[in-house]
Amino acid sequence: MSVNETLTTDIFTLNRQVYQRLKFALSIGLRRQIFFAVCDDLHLRNQVATRLHSTLAYPVGQVLYHPVETEGISTPAYPRLVTLRLNLNDPNPIAQINQWLANYPPPVVGESKDSPGRPLPIPAFQIVGVELLTKQSVAVQRLFLHYLRLSEQYFANQETSSFLESSLLFWVPRPWLYAIQQSAPKFWQCRTGVFIFTGEPTPTLENRSYPENFSSLRSVDLGNLEKSVVDKSITSQEEINKAIEEFNFTEDDDFFEDTSVSLEYESQPSSTTSTKEDIIPELSSFLHISDELMSLFKESLNLNIAEDAEENLQPKQLLWEIEKLKIQQASGEELAVAYHKLGTLYRLRIEQGQSSLENLMVAIIAYQEAVSYDDTSPQLPDTLNDLGTLYWMLHRTPGSSEEAKTYIQQGIEFYQLAIKLITPDSQPEIYARVQNNLATAYGDLTRFSNPVENWQEAVKAYNEALRYRTEEIDPLKYAACQNNLGTAYWHLGQYSDPVEHLKKAIAAYNFALAHYQPEDEPIKYGMIQNNIGTAYWNLSQYETPLENLQLAVDFYREALKYRTPNNIPAACAATKNNLATAYWHIANLPQVTKDIRQNFLQLCIKTYEETLTLANSLNQMNFSFDVLATQNNLALAHYQLVTDPSFKGDKKIISQHLEASLEHHVQALGRLVKNTEGYHTTFNHIVKIIRTFHNELGIQGQNLALSKVPGNLIPEILPKL
Repeated sequence: MSVNETLTTDIFTLNRQVYQRLKFALSIGLRRQIFFAVCDDLHLRNQVATRLHSTLAYPVGQVLYHPVETEGISTPAYPRLVTLRLNLNDPNPIAQINQWLANYPPPVVGESKDSPGRPLPIPAFQIVGVELLTKQSVAVQRLFLHYLRLSEQYFANQETSSFLESSLLFWVPRPWLYAIQQSAPKFWQCRTGVFIFTGEPTPTLENRSYPENFSSLRSVDLGNLEKSVVDKSITSQEEINKAIEEFNFTEDDDFFEDTSVSLEYESQPSSTTSTKEDIIPELSSFLHISDELMSLFKESLNLNIAEDAEENLQPKQLLWEIEKLKIQQASGEELAVAYHKLGTLYRLRIEQGQSSLENLMVAIIAYQEAVSYDDTSPQLPDTLNDLGTLYWMLHRTPGSSEEAKTYIQQGIEFYQLAIKLITPDSQPEIYARVQNNLATAYGDLTRFSNPVENWQEAVKAYNEALRYRTEEIDPLKYAACQNNLGTAYWHLGQYSDPVEHLKKAIAAYNFALAHYQPEDEPIKYGMIQNNIGTAYWNLSQYETPLENLQLAVDFYREALKYRTPNNIPAACAATKNNLATAYWHIANLPQVTKDIRQNFLQLCIKTYEETLTLANSLNQMNFSFDVLATQNNLALAHYQLVTDPSFKGDKKIISQHLEASLEHHVQALGRLVKNTEGYHTTFNHIVKIIRTFHNELGIQGQNLALSKVPGNLIPEILPKL
């Protein structure tokens, strides 16, 4: 294979990944989303936009309303995705959308004597033809950008335009993307995701091959698109499993190791009705299943095993059951049960570690189909909770960084829908479970926007869960929820009312700790001891510093009895790092005596050294603390010990500590990026140590220090001495 052929395959794979993410972002039906699809190759753009329309405009059963409610209104009568060509005479996309909605308002379904019915969802819109503005006058080009700037008002007042109730996708070439970024920056800031397709730029001509509407879609040749966009795998199973392998476990978060709790699934799978005697035809014969589901289903099958092996046979049986029910025009309730079985099968595989992107999406679509066919099922709250959790998992898959916020917001919407259907007093267990999951999702959303508001929502949801998840009913789940509540309060304390929120965090952690016995749950017990220590360490910055630091030290020491180098070395290193920092702060309190200062500096040095030894032995890139900062802190402790007026050691000991300080700073400097703040700070410390060598040990000391510095730094250091 030539180099060019390899490059083409890579481009096809990349474009296919982008296409799948864009398609999924549009298909989940979120409101008020603005996406940009960037493509310089108009032929590829036409194929992808056409494929999106053919897949999403009329996705049978993929919407959250009764299919039976559309009786009397043919499925193609009202789309879920509308494609509009930009009007070059008056390039106002918002006006075009509003005009389309005025001409084709959502039809009302489910109308009866007892019910007024409700309108179908407003469709998403994709805008094409922006590239043709290049051939228009400068005035027209400026007018388009002016309209985008004016449209910012729609985001300030969401009641002024109906289009905000759906998603909006702009297809633009790179030059117009840059123009929008520069000339309509506030509109650009409103974007939800950017999807970049790779292709050769096409000369800007009037693109008459692209239809004004999609009435003739069946005649469009999609052969090239199938090969370049659809058939390649999204990402490796190993990468996906690695990204969400801790789904059923707790995880580290800065000083707060292991503070997240796994989101819970409860509903159990039903048995399948297909039998071995029921001959399953080829998948190509399944004509009544949506293209979207079939495409993902095929990708989810294990190609390394025989077709009739149980792992592949079971999902095929369930899909064949759905196909037969559709042929027989079965009731919505029967179809809902069949789709729910399919979703549950994939959900259980995900719980067992088969967390591929395809498995997640099949489970999501199957559950959404189940809800669309029967939204009165007693299982509905469980299904909505599962959908929320699947979207939560989806936001953590590799390659979803642009859409992660969208996915987690969708998860939150499903949790909120579930809560509306639950009566807490009669269904306390599921109510507490969904509230707990909702709180966890809000905590993750803080990484993307509005941290204060979202942590407040997390606190509210955890407290609501604890009203029904009591220690008498389920002490371990109660303890896990209290631990998470403590972490939410801790995070909230980093933004407002630190004393109040940190004290609430400590109280919640103590409630959790009371339900863990160290001999039964040593890891969790040590985790919470560490969390309480960190909360006290933070609190010491605001009141009674010596008392709170001493408490922090006590809790860190207790945690280290259970977070040992043998059982959880990374967590042990993190707690040791925290303990060393607490020692350093005690040593620097003005009220401590000289002897106490010296003792705590020595404890600080010893504990930082243990931290680095353990961290280096693990050869691990991702710790919950900054290893280079730890190394610099160790260097500072060595330096402070011998430069403190209370130090009584001889010249030899002074030299040993200064050499150690210099060595650690030099090692840290070698791993820091040049011309950054951290690099300059470390470099200045090195210069200061060399000066101290000269002051304490004369010219011989200075020469000793310079001999331990890399030669390339000498020209920079000498002028500063």
